[in-house]
Amino acid sequence: MNLLIIALAPVLIILIYIYIKDKYEKEPLGLLSRALLAGGIIVIPIILAERWFTYQGFGLTGTNSVAYGAFVVAGFTEEFFKFIALYLLIWKNSEFDEKFDGIVYAVFISLGFAAVENVLYIYQSGIEIGYTRALTAVPAHAIFGITMGYYFSLAKFKPHKRYYYMGMALVIPVLLHGIYDFILMSQTDLYLLFFVVYLFLLWRWGFKKLRDIHFQ
Repeated sequence: MNLLIIALAPVLIILIYIYIKDKYEKEPLGLLSRALLAGGIIVIPIILAERWFTYQGFGLTGTNSVAYGAFVVAGFTEEFFKFIALYLLIWKNSEFDEKFDGIVYAVFISLGFAAVENVLYIYQSGIEIGYTRALTAVPAHAIFGITMGYYFSLAKFKPHKRYYYMGMALVIPVLLHGIYDFILMSQTDLYLLFFVVYLFLLWRWGFKKLRDIHFQ
């Protein structure tokens, strides 16, 4: 039970924070629950896709292997399925009527995925990894969701640039996610030192997007 609490507590805290930040019209709890559930369900196709991509990259070595694993196997695969879930869930839904809504649903989907991922990691690797991921991976997934939702909303409410913002809603989270994983997977002291700086910049980026969406 303690492992489960440690795995899910940071997810719950961020979800509550994002829900409170939606000041004008709260999203229905039923739809938010579906977003959270969708994030958990996509773990299955993500695992299968990551295995396939990993097989395709067999033979790569050194930096090429690390970059492929970070940007393609992890970054692209996870953010692609989050994007598909977000599109199917809310693009044509009448509840998607404010710019901040895209961020709310994207974060719920992203953290639904992060919750399942967190449980799997903690039960496999122990309680220590839970404390680390509470400060790193879980907030990072939330920021990837904020980023996706930010551009996704702009695509919805700025139809003259719809395809541009749709592309950004996928590409930018993939890049942010890929850099995050590349630093960790590199396993070099210099990159790991930069990881702390990158986390700080990532947090600033996320909070800035939360502010900026109201002025777009």
